[in-house]
Amino acid sequence: MNKKKKYIFMLIMTLFLIFTFNKAVNAEPISIPDLNISVGGESTSPQNYVDNIKLLIVLTILTLLPSIIIMMTSFTRIIVVFSFLKNALGAQQSIPNQILIGLAIFLTIFIMRPVYTELNENAFKPFMENTITQEEAMEAGSKPLRNFMLKQTRQKDLELFIEASKLNKEEITKDNIPLTVVIPAFAISELKTAFQIGFLLFLPFIIIDMVVASILMSMGMFMLPPVMVALPFKLLLFVMVDGWYLMVKSLIMSFGG
Repeated sequence: MNKKKKYIFMLIMTLFLIFTFNKAVNAEPISIPDLNISVGGESTSPQNYVDNIKLLIVLTILTLLPSIIIMMTSFTRIIVVFSFLKNALGAQQSIPNQILIGLAIFLTIFIMRPVYTELNENAFKPFMENTITQEEAMEAGSKPLRNFMLKQTRQKDLELFIEASKLNKEEITKDNIPLTVVIPAFAISELKTAFQIGFLLFLPFIIIDMVVASILMSMGMFMLPPVMVALPFKLLLFVMVDGWYLMVKSLIMSFGG
């Protein structure tokens, strides 16, 4: 009987609350003002349009910056070599990817500093000071990047994309070759170079793996993973030869640094 009274009481309280807050539910809707986004106005001037265009260009560059860093700089070769080193050592969990990516980014900034300086002096600053047009800035800015990529690009890879683009080889020169041809040729050349460096990195560590595996098999320790035993010897070898110094030095020198 007490439970029945309790349910009746809860039903009465629920109905009371519904009728009490009925006005809040049926309240008038809040009017939302219309959004009006426009460029310019009464104070619109040619200078304002120029500033808006410059802002749009800066935002576009920031959006494409990751792709530019990966495809048009030394970042590709460096990060692929670091990946090979990580696999050769067998220390996939010991070396965080964030550290390798950060080191690759700062090495890229160091190697590409002359290119960035020339691009800033000849293209970005004059354009921001309104001394050259947008087309002139694009041409002046692409020249140092094009020269850098062409120095690292194999002739065979470059000819592949020139032929695929159906361009006239006789009219193509170092100054007028399109970036759409240079960038993919540069990318596959960088990958090939990185794979060659990775092969040389793997050789000494593979020898250690083979020696450790042979010793364990001769001792009958089939249940002991050779990778776990070989890892300390790999790290010892890498530290004794000052591996990070040699590898970073080789990467910088490979770009003519």
